[in-house]
Amino acid sequence: MSWSRPADGGGGALASGAVLVLDDHQLVGTSLATALRRDGEDAHFVPAHSEIDVRRAVDGVVPGLLVLDLDLGRDERGRRVDTIPLIPELRRAGWRILVLSGSSNPLRIGAALHHGGFTWVPKSAAMPTLLVNIREARAGRSLLKPTQREELVRRYLEWDARQQSVRGRLAALTRREREVLDLLAGGMRAQAIANHFVVSLPTVRTQVRAVLGKLEVGSQLEAVALVRSLGPGDDTPGVPAPGVR
Repeated sequence: MSWSRPADGGGGALASGAVLVLDDHQLVGTSLATALRRDGEDAHFVPAHSEIDVRRAVDGVVPGLLVLDLDLGRDERGRRVDTIPLIPELRRAGWRILVLSGSSNPLRIGAALHHGGFTWVPKSAAMPTLLVNIREARAGRSLLKPTQREELVRRYLEWDARQQSVRGRLAALTRREREVLDLLAGGMRAQAIANHFVVSLPTVRTQVRAVLGKLEVGSQLEAVALVRSLGPGDDTPGVPAPGVR
């Protein structure tokens, strides 16, 4: 990859051990790269707004320290562009990853660290703090306390285990039971569901009882809440594909 015209105006090839900043905010990325170069660091900023942008930015570049924003804004459908699923492949490519995040959600930070992030720094940190963390990470040292890292990862793993448990229980439902559950989650009552499937009300009630039993909950409200807990949200950690670590 050529660095003849990087976005921040710096020149030259990204040498081993150099710093690459990927962020969707021009001001943040430019300020970091400029301040690092002022201190003698070989630093470059490339604006990124999608997974494709991230992959293009690192393609053909000798790996060094990657300052990676966890959230690259929104795509054309309004969905968050989450970089957590990219972390394992970036690590395999040889990048050391400093996670930069505007979110203080411990699940997202813990997910990023668990999947290969070297350290984490909040975007809200003062510029001197950001620079010190970047320089230390480049040298292979993390200023994130081991106990804090362990706590963040632990909280993420506990959340992930709960998610896996819910998915396992949902997988035990028959197709019709899942259809009934989805209709309940959509606000439909038992009689309306019976009319929808052209079956008797007792039949639907039997199916609902089966759903509650398999999901190990005591009410329809709990069952619906369980389904909705799996839905994507702004604070839901993105995860790599199954088997990718």
